[in-house]
Amino acid sequence: MLEEAIRADYALVRAAKGDRHGNLVFHAAARNFNPPAAMAGAITIAEVEELVEPGELDPDQVHLPGIFVQRVVALSPEQVDDKRIERCTTRPASAAESQADEQKEH
Repeated sequence: MLEEAIRADYALVRAAKGDRHGNLVFHAAARNFNPPAAMAGAITIAEVEELVEPGELDPDQVHLPGIFVQRVVALSPEQVDDKRIERCTTRPASAAESQADEQKEH
């Protein structure tokens, strides 16, 4: 049985570095999911944290060639710092833990 490939109208990806031709470099786990997602989209829009001039990226380090990217959007420093998927998930200290910490300090 042959499965048909998924073809999306739009693909949105976020890259660590990229040039205006659409050559992209990803960080860590983004390298696993963004290139196939970009290849599946008819129109791929890439958010780039650091926009560099064409030729500055080492060809051996490019994870997704520009042939798959139709639009490149450079992010501002505020947008780069705003990563909505990252959440602080620590819980507040209970009263008993707070008292134990105070006793350790004295």
